[in-house]
Amino acid sequence: MSVQEYLDKHTLSRKIEDAVNAAVRAKTSDPVLFIANHMKKAVSSVITKVKARQILDSRGIPTVEVDLHTNKGVFRASVPSGDSSGTYEAIELRDGDKGMYLGNSVAKAVKNINDRISEALIGMDPKLQAQIDHAMIDLDKTEKKNELGANAILAVSIAACKAGAAEKEVPLCKHISDLSGRANMTLPVPAFTVLSGGNHASNNFAIQEIMILPVGASRFEEALQWGSETYHHLKAVITEKNGNMGCNVGEDGGLTPDISSLKEGLELVKEAINRTGYSDKIKIAIDVAATNFCIGTKYDLDIKSPNKSGQNFKSAEDMIDMYKELCAEYPIVFIEDPFDKEDWEHTKYFSSLGICQVVGDDLLMSNSKRVERAIQESACNALLLKVNQIGTVTEAIEVVKLARDAQWGVVTSHRCGETEDSFISDLSVGLATGVIKAGAPCRGERTMKYNQLLRIEEELGEQAVYAGEDWRQTL
Repeated sequence: MSVQEYLDKHTLSRKIEDAVNAAVRAKTSDPVLFIANHMKKAVSSVITKVKARQILDSRGIPTVEVDLHTNKGVFRASVPSGDSSGTYEAIELRDGDKGMYLGNSVAKAVKNINDRISEALIGMDPKLQAQIDHAMIDLDKTEKKNELGANAILAVSIAACKAGAAEKEVPLCKHISDLSGRANMTLPVPAFTVLSGGNHASNNFAIQEIMILPVGASRFEEALQWGSETYHHLKAVITEKNGNMGCNVGEDGGLTPDISSLKEGLELVKEAINRTGYSDKIKIAIDVAATNFCIGTKYDLDIKSPNKSGQNFKSAEDMIDMYKELCAEYPIVFIEDPFDKEDWEHTKYFSSLGICQVVGDDLLMSNSKRVERAIQESACNALLLKVNQIGTVTEAIEVVKLARDAQWGVVTSHRCGETEDSFISDLSVGLATGVIKAGAPCRGERTMKYNQLLRIEEELGEQAVYAGEDWRQTL
């Protein structure tokens, strides 16, 4: 084949001429670089390779990382993991070989990506997120992604989403916004974990976490500043009362003093907020995670204190009275999982009181069927969105739409086993969820999410909107 025949076959002469004309119009000082970039843009991107590996999450437990290749670049994603897997969430595939990472290895999930998912996706357009996700769902053929593993499928789904944004030459949050059909993007209010307990800490505090929300800030950058300052004031408060040992941190970066009651923890946080000078502008939230200390139909708030456990059980009615008193005394704007995950009756009643927003985590597990039931029964009024409980970006977008149609709030959430991936930051902005829960303003895998939100706010410039006081009304 001659040079001319080759040029004619691939219509290169016209493409090169178009690139040169574009360079002339742009009056570029580097025509070679300009023409190269122009030609690259003219080529439609497809997935050319998907390569997975096993890495460690923030707890030192294996998880999945993926490099998805297109002819535009390489796009990396890694997935988080929770401290437990619920009955209704997508299945995290682990090997179960006690001789490898105590049974937590994810070699099977990695192999599924490298051998099966990769083959199915090569040649697909990364912009077509729904097609990619459904191709993996169809390949798996199980309701809870038991075959390939939700950890395998989600890692590829997130990597493809990043590749799709790059192909469109838009920020990742904008691409997600487009996929969801939303016209507006919003910087979320951060729900910073400041005190940790429950399964996330080795202290005697049964409650999972106490959070602060800087709703009165004007920008996300200011909210991050207030959160950091409050966190450090809280360190000082704890040190004054309990000494330095109370300033150890839990899995999500929250401080872990030994606290005898939820009220004591709230008093510590209130004092820290007062010291910042932003008292009226910072609100409080609580993740009770009540399932973890529910025994039958009773709640043992001393379950982590061997000398007290079993001596002071509370009924669901007692818990409601406690929440009412605390909400009257402290600026609490939402409570997450106030009752056991199967206690629909009391969750519904507490929500009906309208005292604060009631967020469903263990109750819902980001499962569309559970969300539909909760909507029908008015069991709660906000969804805690954990993408790894669902397994794909597309399904996450769908469950958020379900919640929004019911006029619910949405809180985008991290997991206790996190990675250096900041995807949920872009997700929270693109879906305008109003609130993001990514842990303390401490520990790299947590601050990475908040730092990415800083970058997004900077990139959006004058178009950046911080949810602030409207964190519930980002519908």
